[in-house]
Amino acid sequence: MVSQSQSLRDRQVASLEKILNLNHASAESSAVHHDPSAANGLIPKATPILNSDGDPIWKVLVFDNLGRDVISSVLRVNDLRGWGVTIHLNLNSARHPIPDVPVLYLVEPTASNLTLINQDLSKNLYSEAYINFLSSIPRPLMEDFAAQIAEAGTAESISQVYDQYLNFIVAEPDLFSLGLGKETYWALNSANAKDEEIDTLVDRTVSGLFSVVVTMGVIPIIRCPRGGAAEMIAAKLDRKLRDHILNSKDNLFSSQGSRAGQAPGTPTSRPVLVIVDRNVDLIPMLSHSWTYQSLVHDVLKMHLNRITIETPIDEENPSKGRTKKAYDLTSKDFFWTRNAGVPFPQVAEDIDTELTKYKDDANEITQKAGASSLEDLQTDNPSTSSAQHLKAAITLLPELRERKAVLDMHMNIATALLKGIKDRQLDNFFQIEENIIKQTKAQMFELLADTSKGNEPLDKLRIFIIWFLSTEQEVSRADMERFDKTLTEAGADTTALAYVKKVREVTRMTMMTSAPSQPAPQTTGGELFRGFSSISNRLTDRFASGALGANFENLISGVKNFLPVNKDITITKIVESLMDPTSASASAIAKTENYLYFDPRSANARGTMPAPSQARNQQSSGLPGALGGLGPGTGASFGQRRQGFSEAIVFTVGGGSMDEYGNLQEWAKRTSAANGPAAGASRRRVVYGSTQIVNAEDFLMGELARLGREDR
Repeated sequence: MVSQSQSLRDRQVASLEKILNLNHASAESSAVHHDPSAANGLIPKATPILNSDGDPIWKVLVFDNLGRDVISSVLRVNDLRGWGVTIHLNLNSARHPIPDVPVLYLVEPTASNLTLINQDLSKNLYSEAYINFLSSIPRPLMEDFAAQIAEAGTAESISQVYDQYLNFIVAEPDLFSLGLGKETYWALNSANAKDEEIDTLVDRTVSGLFSVVVTMGVIPIIRCPRGGAAEMIAAKLDRKLRDHILNSKDNLFSSQGSRAGQAPGTPTSRPVLVIVDRNVDLIPMLSHSWTYQSLVHDVLKMHLNRITIETPIDEENPSKGRTKKAYDLTSKDFFWTRNAGVPFPQVAEDIDTELTKYKDDANEITQKAGASSLEDLQTDNPSTSSAQHLKAAITLLPELRERKAVLDMHMNIATALLKGIKDRQLDNFFQIEENIIKQTKAQMFELLADTSKGNEPLDKLRIFIIWFLSTEQEVSRADMERFDKTLTEAGADTTALAYVKKVREVTRMTMMTSAPSQPAPQTTGGELFRGFSSISNRLTDRFASGALGANFENLISGVKNFLPVNKDITITKIVESLMDPTSASASAIAKTENYLYFDPRSANARGTMPAPSQARNQQSSGLPGALGGLGPGTGASFGQRRQGFSEAIVFTVGGGSMDEYGNLQEWAKRTSAANGPAAGASRRRVVYGSTQIVNAEDFLMGELARLGREDR
């Protein structure tokens, strides 16, 4: 598919930078020329094109809401400035004329957006327009736009019109969302959703997945269970890819039409695209996690890689109150890149290690330069040291300051997380969920009724639903009424339970549990709090003497330090059975044995499309992949069912989870390491995506509760 260094984010960034460069391919352009190590991203490796006078072409960037989300997830203001963007504006906002500057549009191809663009051209707001559509513009819309332009006489103002195939949002190197909103699960499972709404949702999903595979530069094999939205999306995507290959002389997957960022000569081994419905496993949408990125997503409500937390106005004087600070977790953040998928106690230790390393490096530099502190190096006092040492020290100052800013940010994030963990007792909930299937009804009643278990009733509702979906014990109607009453008394809104009871039998057929892939590490009593206490004991002087150090000491008391068991969840078992059937369990292979098989490159007939109403998840369709599903489909031969893949794109219809992304990445890393260095060419890679990445609160209180109200 691509070389291992080229993540989906690398490729999207390369495509966006080409757009910012007015669609001129730079001689230095490559999928990895967005340099994560460049300080602040001020100067890209490839420089902007120049005008006839040799000056950069400065431009205005105008985007709609999706265009804003696509760009803001991977580029920051400094990156845009590096490519000559002086100002960026929303298409729907009031904008003043800047007549001497060209405008670059990045928008969805909708009738309303085209009307607004034509109005801009008629008002001569900008000198010339470079129009980039996030997905392919339908021919009728293009003809209407051309008619508007001809009528207004503004054709000379348009320099370029491009389809860019970028209507997806990349949050992590191999994590994407189609940005379809937080109601997709409701729409696909509600009897109240209209067929037109479902059809639009399916078409937008197909368009987004088409853009993902175009950006990755290769046509996948598509696998999905029979029935529901997954089959409809797979069938429509298969047809769209097949039609594109057959009807385009120079298609987007040919060597001439390959996407920006595809290095010449890269291998084109095909990945498998696994499309599943959300009901295959609801537990990851509700579970409490112990990894850094999942905690940030759950506790701090991360959105588009940005979080907002409260911090003291003056760390040395807490009485001055608190203020809100927004932080961006970007690809340039070395600490986030290294620790996002790591258990939180290890993150705490790494913060301490990095702070100590920073302090040692700063001391070494100041000693060589003969200064007492980094601040002294900024003064013009060459007499304190040789010019050579002083020059070297000043050269290193920006890098040291950048490191310090990153560590300060993660220190504040860790503080906020620790407060959330302690207040809500998330460590206890996570530990119980690790062995949830062993919990008895009596233990669950006791947990839900215990007023000392955290201050957030939603956490109790989440853990009860996880237990209810996992347990093999019989739960009678009387039991459910008692659980409902206990949760209500604890302050939880139990509206969602009506729907959860309905969907339980379906998810129990598709869920797969597995034993730990390796023994859980044993933690001795003396090391129980080592990860947290080491921070407060060995902080740099500024932290230790300030309020933050004392705050950490309070926060760590009572918080458990343990490492999670390596356990593959349902989606990972499904992916393993399709990517590596020789290593997968018999139960996993049995669940995916009858998954449909689509190869857009094959000459087989495409069949017919199911009706939109059949995209609703079928509550009575039986086992996943069972025979007798909707539509004709394409059965896989035995050889196709046992075909192995080194790379996969995994897509959940109806909402995605950070837990699933992390579990898939951990599995890929673990199994690649098991293959040994000799198998470097077959190192596994998994790209994970969904209609929308949703946190537990939004999924439970938004979509499940809404479905519950309809079922009451």
